[in-house]
Amino acid sequence: MRTKIYNRLLVNPLIVFFAESKAIGVTLIVSTAISLWLSNGSSFAAAYSSFWQTPFNAGFLAAYHLPNTPLALINDVLMWVFFLLAGMEIKREFITGELSSKEQASLPVVGAIGGMLVPAIIFALFNKGTANMSGWAIPSATDIAFTLGIASLLGKRVPTSVKIFLTALAIIDDLGAIVIIALFYGAAINIIYLLGVIAILVSLWLLNKKYNSLTLLHGLLGIALWYCMHCAGIHATVAGVVFAFLMPVNVLSKWELRLNKPVYFFIVPLFALANTAILLPANSLEALGSTLSLGIIIGLVIGKPLGITFACYLFIKNKKAALPANTNWKIFISANFLAGIGFTMSMFIATLAFSSSLLQDQAKVAVLCASLVAAILGSLFLASNKP
Repeated sequence: MRTKIYNRLLVNPLIVFFAESKAIGVTLIVSTAISLWLSNGSSFAAAYSSFWQTPFNAGFLAAYHLPNTPLALINDVLMWVFFLLAGMEIKREFITGELSSKEQASLPVVGAIGGMLVPAIIFALFNKGTANMSGWAIPSATDIAFTLGIASLLGKRVPTSVKIFLTALAIIDDLGAIVIIALFYGAAINIIYLLGVIAILVSLWLLNKKYNSLTLLHGLLGIALWYCMHCAGIHATVAGVVFAFLMPVNVLSKWELRLNKPVYFFIVPLFALANTAILLPANSLEALGSTLSLGIIIGLVIGKPLGITFACYLFIKNKKAALPANTNWKIFISANFLAGIGFTMSMFIATLAFSSSLLQDQAKVAVLCASLVAAILGSLFLASNKP
């Protein structure tokens, strides 16, 4: 019996994710609340906030252009593992999962595109001609862990088919965000290191021709890929996705299961602790009325569900796809509000979009507020459905 269950998990690690998504959502909420309290309500708020920015006393880190603060270590190194897991999920879903056929992939793909375009357009309308335009991609992201966590807390009021749709949409959304990060949020390209990236990619491709499992050489090349991308001017976390795409297909499910708990119960909560160490200004409410904040909040809360729903409606109306099984438009639209929970990816893009810590914090506060409103609205709408 145990063997059958284990084999089933290897075939579809989403079973594990769905089972644990309640705990993942609660863990993220608690981590965020603790970090905001430590930053604003505790007696050592200043020390806590400055800790994440304090450089390590290791000269070789600076000499070799390596991350030298706790925040940089989390965002540039540990998040590599997060993106590695995301890349494996994307690859497996496109090969053997919910996105493996045109019919299965079409609706979430269309929804994800609409859900990325409309928030970006809304942000641009608010911030056109300002220095804030570099943050246009912040409201275009969906947080898979939080979104599925809230959906799971609502139990049978959210049909399994809708949870699968949201998962597929968030995975495609992640892929879009990764492409955006690679194309728009890197530094000036260093040709020498870029050639190193190409050489490593070719080596990994050849290695997979010879081996059907991961070897020590895979690991060493993965580290080298991270370093060369980091030095080439491409954000190093993209290396995680690229490495996942070049992993042997037969090991994907096994490694997803191995990384699931470390990523969602250690790395992502640690990311939340570090990136929400924000000192809320006295004029927080006034700041929420700025064009930067409004572009993010309206983009996530209104733009996300509007973009997803409108794109899917046109696609379904033209008989290219159908609504997920056992659902209706009310449930579908209600669930799309949960996609406005940006959090992890939106905050990550905020750290890349602005060099000013003031703008970063303002954007993060807006993401937090938008994610909270989206979660409440989606939950209220879905809770009105009969289980």
